[in-house]
Amino acid sequence: MSQPSLPRLGFIGAGRLARCLAHGFSRAGYPVTAVASRTVASSNRLASQIQHCAAFDDPQQAVDAADIIFLAVPDDSIGTTAHTLRFVSPAKALVHCSGASPVELLTPARDQGAAIGGFHPLYLFSGDLADLERIAGCSVTIEADGALKEALTALAVALRCHPLSIPAGGRMLYHAAAHYAASFALCSLAECVALWRTLGFAEDDALRALLPMLAGTIETARDKGLPNALAGPVSRGDTGVVEKQLALLEGLGGDHAALYGLLSRRAVGLAERRTTPPAAIDAIAEAVEESLSRSLNQAAAGASVK
Repeated sequence: MSQPSLPRLGFIGAGRLARCLAHGFSRAGYPVTAVASRTVASSNRLASQIQHCAAFDDPQQAVDAADIIFLAVPDDSIGTTAHTLRFVSPAKALVHCSGASPVELLTPARDQGAAIGGFHPLYLFSGDLADLERIAGCSVTIEADGALKEALTALAVALRCHPLSIPAGGRMLYHAAAHYAASFALCSLAECVALWRTLGFAEDDALRALLPMLAGTIETARDKGLPNALAGPVSRGDTGVVEKQLALLEGLGGDHAALYGLLSRRAVGLAERRTTPPAAIDAIAEAVEESLSRSLNQAAAGASVK
């Protein structure tokens, strides 16, 4: 009994994400047949690296040469690009790779009989070939129905990723929350660097000290879960330390104390989820809320003056 043929894959957009996915799918045995980009040089560069792949400057040509077309363009271009494409074969599918934009932006393709969906790798692409190995073990969030969902799930597995399903209408919240594990983690590091600079630390020295601690925290969270990975004064029940640090940051002005207080509120929540929470957790929670009340009121007063 013959195996069903694999779908031909095409890409509109040849940036970091498209480069990784195209190479990854090709390496897994999928035929990547077409790449289209705003610049001929970009599409030629990617297509030349993949066997039997053609480069186009017209997105419609990529649609005509593939069965599943990945729309790997900026969010603001998804809807406008979808409106320009023609689908004469009902067997085709158009899939965008955005984490935030609704799949409904692809409705013009669905109205022509094509299946539509979302395929968002939860990964920060560097643009290097190292992405092909690093993406393994990551998750891909899929929004699709029926045969397309099955095909996209198989493609995620081919990348050695974990497929996740997301309900319709949930992409914006999903994407907003994901910032806490990516960009906002960098913002937390930036806050630490800024505070340490007042002590004379250079940024390079600060990062050299902080990054191993962050890596260790992530590994512990992977092994033991979030509540048991929590460290610091909240996890130990050191009420006095928490109170002194909040007071110190309030004295610095700005939003330092508010940020520290809001994150400490989340730390209290994690500590409360432990089998045996710290005995002083209620006192710590009270100290955090009192500091937050002061710092947020101060921030509101400052804003009203402006």
